[in-house]
Amino acid sequence: MNQQLTKTENLVLPDTSSLRKTLFLDIETVSEFPDFSELPSQFQKLWATKCRIWLKEVEGDDEQAILPELYIQKAGIFAEFAKIVCISMGFLHDEQDEPSTIRIKSISGDDEKALLFEFGQLLEQHYPDGNQHRLCGHNIREFDIPFLCRRMMIHRVPLPAILSISGKKPWQTTHILDTLDMWRFGDYKNYTSLQLLSAVMGIPSPKDDIDGSQVGEVYWNDKDLPRIVTYCQKDVVTVIQLVLAFSGLQPIEAERIEIV
Repeated sequence: MNQQLTKTENLVLPDTSSLRKTLFLDIETVSEFPDFSELPSQFQKLWATKCRIWLKEVEGDDEQAILPELYIQKAGIFAEFAKIVCISMGFLHDEQDEPSTIRIKSISGDDEKALLFEFGQLLEQHYPDGNQHRLCGHNIREFDIPFLCRRMMIHRVPLPAILSISGKKPWQTTHILDTLDMWRFGDYKNYTSLQLLSAVMGIPSPKDDIDGSQVGEVYWNDKDLPRIVTYCQKDVVTVIQLVLAFSGLQPIEAERIEIV
């Protein structure tokens, strides 16, 4: 028997009220030093240990020659060897109980500790309770959230309550919404990039300037942090549009997107 599904039964998120209490976010990270030669000697040795799995793939080559190249390519994704230079956040505002406006705010700079402290204060003031508020991003469970927590620990920045998730079970962290998990539908061996997911969902791609592999070069060589901020903000907008699509809602038009 054919039965028309109601809108509620199609939602990935339970209702629009949850969207008003959701902070959408994305971070951009770069290696902590511009190149391998500037790493303290202790960390050069630790980086060599970290790289063993990749060094096996280039057997016969000079390891010392490869380590600097691997540092440029990969250090930015490891919290022990990298730092956060931008956190972009998105907020949805409603009209007549429907999301109508996206507001984007970014915290960026060279002083990572100050950046993280400001972000932590924002969470404590506006998103203090995981039972009422939510955090959302793409691959946020495996990258953004752990990276933020680890860097906060390194700098001795107090973890906001909503980020105090170490050791918790999956059902205790349901306030973390991940568009990658939404798309997986239980297929946890599958990884889909934000660029691919936005393309298949008919949402304009955020990757119209740089991509993640170029962020370090733009930061250290071009010294163009505003360009990185713009890139990060576009990712947040794309995540929001994806969540709206998953929830059966209309996308927000470009003129209703505000940078604050």
